[in-house]
Amino acid sequence: MMDNFEKRIRENKEAFNVHKVDRDKLWKGIASQLEEKTEPKVIPLWKSRGFRVAASIVLLVGLSLTAFMTMNAPSQNMEGYASEELLEIDMHYQHLVHQQVVLIQENPKLSALDKEEFLSFMDELDEEYMQLKLEMRDNLDNERVLEAIVNNYKKRIELIENLLKQINASKNEMDYEGYTL
Repeated sequence: MMDNFEKRIRENKEAFNVHKVDRDKLWKGIASQLEEKTEPKVIPLWKSRGFRVAASIVLLVGLSLTAFMTMNAPSQNMEGYASEELLEIDMHYQHLVHQQVVLIQENPKLSALDKEEFLSFMDELDEEYMQLKLEMRDNLDNERVLEAIVNNYKKRIELIENLLKQINASKNEMDYEGYTL
């Protein structure tokens, strides 16, 4: 059966070649059925001379920055030490001052005017302290500023102690006068 079929095709070969295929029309049909993907153009940057120069500059800047930060590391440790020392001193004296201010405020023997005058002196010392703290942040001779901060706290404590001594002295005089007849 195949032999007859093949024989018939060979005999009618000319009849099959009558119609020619329109290739453009055929391709348009196929292309419309395909999903077209637009792939971005890939440009290998490592082959570009400009990229190599830019990468070299970034590398040099990075190494320079690392070296600069490494050289400045010891001074940062000193700043941390000064800040830690200031924090300890600040906490100690602030606690002392707070305790004594509470004693003054709760003292019934002081008039409201005396308390107000005392607190205004304390406010002035607080303002001075804030200025000293700002100077400390600006790193203006840290040791001298730290010394000034300690002296500021000492002034506050001395002021409070003097006021308490005056109160106690007046109390003793009143007690003494009360016993003398």
